[in-house]
Parts: sequence; structure tokens; C-alpha cells
Amino acid sequence: MTFNRAQQIERRGRERQDVSYIDNIRMFVRVYELGSMSAAARDQRTSPAVASSRIADLERHLGLRLFNRTTRSLRPTGGGRIFYEGARRILESIDEAEAAVMNVTRNPRGTIVVAAPLGIGRRLIAPHVPAFTDLYPQIEVRLRLSDRAVDVVAEGIDVAFHLGILENSTLKVRLVAECPRLLCASPAYVARRGMPEDGAALVRDGHDCLNLRFPGAREFQWTLTTPSGPRRFEITGPFESDDGDVLTGWALDGRGIVLKPHFEVARYLREGRLVPVATATPPLPVQLSSLTPHRRLKDPKVQLFGEFMTREIREAVRRAEAP
Repeated sequence: MTFNRAQQIERRGRERQDVSYIDNIRMFVRVYELGSMSAAARDQRTSPAVASSRIADLERHLGLRLFNRTTRSLRPTGGGRIFYEGARRILESIDEAEAAVMNVTRNPRGTIVVAAPLGIGRRLIAPHVPAFTDLYPQIEVRLRLSDRAVDVVAEGIDVAFHLGILENSTLKVRLVAECPRLLCASPAYVARRGMPEDGAALVRDGHDCLNLRFPGAREFQWTLTTPSGPRRFEITGPFESDDGDVLTGWALDGRGIVLKPHFEVARYLREGRLVPVATATPPLPVQLSSLTPHRRLKDPKVQLFGEFMTREIREAVRRAEAP
């Protein structure tokens, strides 16, 4: 064996020793919750090979197989399911202990995983993240933006922002802002297709409505306020997307009518690039809320982020909606 080869083996041995048992447990929990070695590796900012190696180390330590692996699937064994429950409690206890220490030392540090819809994240959250990390330089914010529904617990999210009505949430819900909504279209669209007065005209005249469509979405039905109360209208249109900003772009191009929170399109309304339509039956307002798993409520960095963002978002919505 050459001297360089011996050095490489020794270095790898030291690197493996540097990975603690707790690190292996964290990797196992994320693999279990995400159902994928590669997804867990991305979540933990490492490679699938390292994730697989950590799971193998843990299995050797425990003397049992935690997952049944095939080329197409990864499923926990009976032992893996039992170990997960205990492992999750261990990590929660460690997180709580670290949070308690940070409260005493007033030195919050660590990582916060934040999820939000694309439009909310781009306009109301991302612009304020640098200011937050300037105040708390030892806190790292990982922002996950998507218009799809997220599983806050399974995906290891600390704070999720949700725009809409929440039904029976098991998470801690905090109201951030009330958000009026409206239907709008470009002046070019109105000139070509006419100005619909209400929801009935949308359906009767076959207006092109731009649909936000992803698993679980209900935006193909618009609930509008009528003189007799809220009513659902079955809308149709040639365009749909799972990205709300794409719909706004289509509306600006004169392709149809879009349903949007006022703050998202306020700029275009002021510029005259979009105009309100069907104003006799406006959409119901929605709430912007933050969701936090109960196990993270006592974490000072999560508390600080939630309070900071609530203040900043409320002020941003107020400014956007000002005449």
C-alpha cells in the first residue's frame, strides 16, 4: 500500500468518526419521512451516497435492517417503523434542549426551513430574509417556494405560510394578514371580449378564466359574493398552470381573467395594465396565515422569525393596497 493510499484511508476513517450517532439518526428520520434517500440527502445538504452510508452505519450499529430497498422503492421495515418513533422523540428532545439553552444565552442559531406559495414568497417573504439574517447572522433561512400543497411535518418545515381557508389544521396557526381579492384582466382583453359585470356573466358569456391547477386545488370553482350570499361558479378557460405568477403574466398579455389577492396585482392596477372585472360579485377575501409544528413553538429562532415576518408582511400588504 502506498503512503498516499494509507493517508486517504486514515482521513476517511477520521471523517466517518466525525459523523455522530445523532447525525445518523437525523438522516434516518429524514429518509423515513421523505421516503427517498436522494430527497433526504438534498434536505440534509449532502449526497445520496453519504446518506446511504449513514443509514448503513446505523443499521450495523443496531444490528437490523431499517429499510427494504429495491431499485424503485424504499420502505421501512417493522424494526425501522419502531425505531422511527423513538428516534423522532430523541431529536425533538435535543431540539427542545438546544432551544432552552438559546433562550438562556439569547444567542439564537441554527437553520429554519420556511415554505410559502410562489407569489407570497417572492413578494412578501424573500425581500425581508436578508434583513432578518442581518439581525441574526447565526440563523440560516432555507426558503422553499411552491404553489403545491406541502406536508409541513413530513417535509421538516419549521414555518409554512398559507393563503386560504384552513380546515382542521393540527399545526399552530397564526393570522398574518387579511387579504382582499379581485378578478382582473387587461384592458385589451376587455376591449376584445367585453366587461363582465358579475359571476353569472363569466359563465354565460364563456369568458376565458385562468386556472390555478395542482393536486388538491379548487380554483376551477370561483366562490364569489352575490346579493344572496357566497356562490360557486364553474369557470372554464384554455390556460392553466400550477404557478400563480404565470397566470398573472397571461392576464397581462390579454389571455384571460385571473383571480388574485389585491397585493399581488396592485402595481398593475395602478399602472392601468390590469382592470377589475365582475365587480358586482367580488371574490371572498382570504387569510394569510403562518403554520408551525407544535414541537417547534418554543424554538427561539422560529419565534423570532415568525414575529419578524408578521410585522414585515403586514406592512408590505398595507403599502401595496394603499391608493
